[in-house]
Amino acid sequence: MQASKKSLRTSFSLAILNRVNALKFEQHGNRNFIAPVLIAFLLLGIVLALVIRRGPPQTVNLTITHTAIYPTHTVFKSDSLVVGSDKAEDNLYVLANLRVEDPLRLPLFLKDFTATLLTADDQELTTSAAEVKDLSNIYTSFPALKPLSSAPLRRETLIAPGDTAEGMVLLQFPITVDTWNHRKSAVLNVDLYHIGAFPITIPLNSKKISTNFGQ
Repeated sequence: MQASKKSLRTSFSLAILNRVNALKFEQHGNRNFIAPVLIAFLLLGIVLALVIRRGPPQTVNLTITHTAIYPTHTVFKSDSLVVGSDKAEDNLYVLANLRVEDPLRLPLFLKDFTATLLTADDQELTTSAAEVKDLSNIYTSFPALKPLSSAPLRRETLIAPGDTAEGMVLLQFPITVDTWNHRKSAVLNVDLYHIGAFPITIPLNSKKISTNFGQ
């Protein structure tokens, strides 16, 4: 009976010892698996840092090939019988044909188009380009604007390395033609994902204007 109990205790001890050894082996195996993963992530971070630091300068070539303007004068009739109670609104549509060239070895993603106008009296006006989905309604409201337009340059456009994207950017400012013609400056900002915004001056006339940026 005592021999049987002794044998049972021995078997139980061996089972515990085997389990402890198995746990040690499992933990050791986990450590062997985690270490290469951590090293791989570390090396990847170093490679990305070197690419960003030593890679080519982030550049984009912008060109405004031509522009056109279309002024509107809208009168809102009032129900009042008082003379002069009608309200008028002046707006100026600027159609800029923009070309974006990608000289990088990486693709460019067009994010947004905005513009800033500085008037002769130093008033600063900022506007965002019309959305493609809104163009149809704008042309319906102002049919004479349609012949001046061309295919729009769309947001979210992907430009492959070495390629070019071109199209119309439609801007609207709450000003008259006279204010536009006597402006101090008008700048179109082309915002790119992961790089930032690049400005290009909208010319005073329809002559071609080109810029090249490095960052």
